[in-house]
Amino acid sequence: MLLVVDNGSVYTRSLLDFLIEKEIHHETITFDKIVPSNLFKYSALILSGRRKNDPSMNAVNSKLIKYAVAEKKPLLGICYGAEILALTLGGTLKKMDQIHKGNQEIEILKTNPLCNGKINVFESHSYLISKLDTAFTQIAKSDVCDFEIIQYNKLNIFGTQFHPEMSSDGKLLLEKFVLI
Repeated sequence: MLLVVDNGSVYTRSLLDFLIEKEIHHETITFDKIVPSNLFKYSALILSGRRKNDPSMNAVNSKLIKYAVAEKKPLLGICYGAEILALTLGGTLKKMDQIHKGNQEIEILKTNPLCNGKINVFESHSYLISKLDTAFTQIAKSDVCDFEIIQYNKLNIFGTQFHPEMSSDGKLLLEKFVLI
């Protein structure tokens, strides 16, 4: 079973609708309702985006990331989820001059199980990952962001700076992730 951590993104409903449409067995829990002792029952985790900064949200999501790394559980961090993934594991963020919102073509740079070539995605963020720890691999980039897709330590732990739930190419990426 897949765990979706709802961090309050306006796009989480689209993510959940996609999982329902594809009949992907999942459970959704808001970040403040996570019970760490129950995490073993989930085969993978998805961390949604967010609307606002919340220190307790950051702490919970960081713990989930550390759990996924320790247990080698697949994890996909979406937008904020990718940002907290990078921060938790040694990266840095940068505030953008303006909010970046809309469709964006990204280029896949490294072979990976999620996508290849060029894909069109939807972005909505005002921060971006500016630096990564050496354990990360840059999977994709765009004209706007160097780290559109990242992977941690060759594990099935990924982050997308964009919202895959909001585009056709992104939904294909999501579908491949849940099949890992």
